Amino acid sequence: MDASQTGSEQPPAQAIDALRQAHCVVIFSGAGMSAESEIPTFRDAQTGFWAKYSPEDLASPQGWRLDRERVWAWYEWRRFLATQAVPNAGHIAVAALAQHKLVTVITQNVDDLHERAGSADVLHLHGSLFRPRCAACARPAKLMVVSQTPVERAPPPLCSHCQSYVRPGVVWFGENLPQDVWRQAEHAVASCDMLIAVGTSGVVYPAASLIAAAARSGKFVLELNPISSALESSATLSWQVGAAVGLPSLVGQSAHKN
Repeated sequence: MDASQTGSEQPPAQAIDALRQAHCVVIFSGAGMSAESEIPTFRDAQTGFWAKYSPEDLASPQGWRLDRERVWAWYEWRRFLATQAVPNAGHIAVAALAQHKLVTVITQNVDDLHERAGSADVLHLHGSLFRPRCAACARPAKLMVVSQTPVERAPPPLCSHCQSYVRPGVVWFGENLPQDVWRQAEHAVASCDMLIAVGTSGVVYPAASLIAAAARSGKFVLELNPISSALESSATLSWQVGAAVGLPSLVGQSAHKN
């Protein structure tokens, strides 16, 4: 089904035409897009104190019950790293596209780079480092001042309502995705004319099923990824380019009239 273009910073003509004609666009972003802003991926963040632990030790309900202070410290360090990152040109281009298209951003990333770039309608499938909540009553909690020094263990704050522990506002292994966000994402995909998948491997489910659903229903699915991925077989077009280069070029050229 797919066509591929490798090693070119020039957007494929088919992609430019599709974006020009599209009214509603979904941007589906994965870890590769944040990595271009030098945010470590999930496993790349397992360095220093945390290199000896498995992902399940740091990102699961079981890990939280075993040692919540270790889990809290690791996520606070990840939040600090996210605050030091700057939205890249790809994030800026997505926000610019929303000035003349209906754009919904669906992201697997837990940082706030899309929001800081100016995107208003962002659906976080896997939660956010910036939205901690009570582990018992699920009420949103205030963000603490983030520490600039990594520590191996740190006590989580207490909920101001019920005095239970506050947990990171992310989706852990074994947990369901937030259903309200999932329903909004499904609706956005069903309603769009074009889906642009950026920096995602296409192998993390159920998130990747949204891209598959768009392809099955005949949407124009454009993949931007500097490396080969599982999406190449289902995308309408795969363009091997990074977000920071490809998105500004695509958005800019689609805005020009022939």
